[in-house]
Amino acid sequence: MHHLIAPSILAADFGNLQRDVELLNQSKADWIHVDIMDGRFVPNISFGFPVIEAVKKHAKKPLDVHLMIVEPERYIKAFKDAGASNITVHFEVCPNLHRTVQMIKELGCTAGVALNPHTPVNMLADIINDLDLVLIMSVNPGFGGQHFIENTYKKLHDVRSLSSFSNPNLLIEVDGGVGVNNASRLINAGANVLVAGNSVFSSADPAATISQLKSAE
Repeated sequence: MHHLIAPSILAADFGNLQRDVELLNQSKADWIHVDIMDGRFVPNISFGFPVIEAVKKHAKKPLDVHLMIVEPERYIKAFKDAGASNITVHFEVCPNLHRTVQMIKELGCTAGVALNPHTPVNMLADIINDLDLVLIMSVNPGFGGQHFIENTYKKLHDVRSLSSFSNPNLLIEVDGGVGVNNASRLINAGANVLVAGNSVFSSADPAATISQLKSAE
C-alpha cells in the first residue's frame, strides 16, 4: 500500500475554512485530519461538532478524527454522526480500551489508538490485533508547530514489528512535525499515513507540498 497523506486542518485558516477544505479536495490528499481538543487532556481547545459538520458538508475526502479528549467513549457516536470516517482515541485516557475500540467499529468507522511520546508501543500488545490504525504522536499533543521528537522513528519501527505477523494491514499514522524533510524517513521507519499541518498550510503552495509528501518514498 502506498502511503496516505492526511493534512491537518488545525493549521488551516479558520476564517477561510471552506476554501482550505476545497483546496484539500482538489489536492492529492487522501484524508482530512481533524484534531479535537478539550482543554483537559491537552491544554488547548479546538473544534466542536458544528465545525466538523460544516467541514463534512464541503469535504470530498474522509474525515480522520483524532480525539485528544477525556472520556471519548461518551462522544463517539456524535462524532460519527457529525461526519467522522476514522476515529482515533488516546490510550492514555481509555481505561476500557477494548470496549471503546469495539464501539467505534460497531458504528462502521475505522478504529485507531494514539500513543503520546512517553507511552511505549508494547502497551498495545494485547489489542494490536483489534486495531485498524495506530497513531504515533511525534510531538506532545495540544499545539501545532512543535519540534519533532527523534525517538518517533524507533516507535514506528516497533509498531510495524508488533503488527507484522498478526495485523500486517495495520495503518500506522504519525502526527507532529511532519514535512517534506522527513517524510521519506518516516515511511521507511514504518509509517503509512502522514499527518501534516503547518508544513502544508504555511507553504507558499499547499497543494504542491501535499504532492511532494505523496511522492516521498
